[in-house]
Amino acid sequence: MKNIDHWIGGARVAPGSGAYFDDLNPVDDSLYAMVAAGTSDDVNSAVEAGVAAFRMHRNLPAAVREGWMFKAAEIMERDVAKFQEVLIDEVGSPVAKAGFETRFAIGFLRAAAGVPRRVRGETIPSDTPGRFSMSLRQAVGVVAGITPFNVPLIKGIKQSAMALATGNAFVLLPSEAAPRLADLLADLWREAGVPDGLFNIVYGNGAEIGDALTGHANVAAITFTGSSRVGKHIAGIAARNLKKYTLELGGKSPLIVCADADLEKAVGAALFSIFMFQGQVCMGASRIYVERSIFDDFAKAFAAAASKAKMGDLREPTTMLGPIISERQRDRVRSHVDDARAKGAEVLAGAEWTGNCCSATVLRGVTADMTVYYEETFGPVTSLYPFDTLEEAIELANDTEYGLSASIFTRDLDKALRFAHEAESGMVHINAPTLHDEPHVPFGGTKASGFGREGTEADLEIMTEWKWVTIQSATANPSGH
Repeated sequence: MKNIDHWIGGARVAPGSGAYFDDLNPVDDSLYAMVAAGTSDDVNSAVEAGVAAFRMHRNLPAAVREGWMFKAAEIMERDVAKFQEVLIDEVGSPVAKAGFETRFAIGFLRAAAGVPRRVRGETIPSDTPGRFSMSLRQAVGVVAGITPFNVPLIKGIKQSAMALATGNAFVLLPSEAAPRLADLLADLWREAGVPDGLFNIVYGNGAEIGDALTGHANVAAITFTGSSRVGKHIAGIAARNLKKYTLELGGKSPLIVCADADLEKAVGAALFSIFMFQGQVCMGASRIYVERSIFDDFAKAFAAAASKAKMGDLREPTTMLGPIISERQRDRVRSHVDDARAKGAEVLAGAEWTGNCCSATVLRGVTADMTVYYEETFGPVTSLYPFDTLEEAIELANDTEYGLSASIFTRDLDKALRFAHEAESGMVHINAPTLHDEPHVPFGGTKASGFGREGTEADLEIMTEWKWVTIQSATANPSGH
């Protein structure tokens, strides 16, 4: 156990209130760390440190920022075991998932190393004789980032690396359930050479201090990953204050299995799509639609595979299911399953608990009056539904307020492409799981699943601002006569 203080201006700073909160290991809810409980004054200190550092370092060459990314990747490779240990003990990541997070983060840092040299504009023809016209991209200033508990390293690296690579300062408000991972990021960026004040962290309850950060007059852009409810609230703050923002929110992602699909591959992909990290993933395939002629065969094979999904030692490579993050979230998972059962749904596999771990749960016969039909469970729970035509499958897939990720398994290219075009989703994967991400892609969703996109290309839209510059020749007549 350790105490974790804010990281402001290149130093660890105790909370102004003197208060700390408990960070628990979700395996047994034992105390893992004591964490600074931030106040609005702490937020203000972090933002102002970012403002001062941005003004001091805004003209650093691209090569310097590029160097931070390469160095950070080297450090993370060296310390990969340390990052994985925290992911396992702080948020209950099975080691396979912790390994995926560290590999992705390292890859993202290397991809972000190319960003500083891509912050460029263009020359533009001018209607005025003798006038040279060009556009520039410039850093916006201070970027605020709010990250979730489920992939704290991926999101922490995505947000901070892009802000720093584009020349901004960054203030991070991490999930209350993943502060120690954020503390590692402070050490990472410091060792990588990032000047004091360009990377800052304030810990605390987002419901109490989130508005102080996102609404701060000197925060120019916001990048948030979390629930749709909070995302809509942040969007309102950003709109009122004319701030740039991106939101990566919840999901109720559909996976379609057509009769001509490779059944074994579809079962394996569905298993990964919903039970990786015990279903605490926004892209989780919590709705699986199977063509009626193969529905029973798929249900039998999938339920059998789900019943073999291993719970247990998080450091064992074959373990798939770890603990649900908190008692509040465990109650949500239980209530969704209990409500479905009480209203007539059949449990094909799972719905059993071992300590804080829920077994891989597969439901059949779920109807629209059940909570689990529309709401995101954010746990290892999925429902199977039959369909007769592709048109019906598309209609069912789109019958949700969410639109993050979708997947279809078929050997028919026409069906696959039709689904890709008609699915109301920010991402569509053909013959692949609903879970996938890469550093350079436009990652994000539609409807209640988000606003804007993340990625080394897409993030330029909120991390930089366009500026138009003209130069008039001293010898030319700007009137054109």
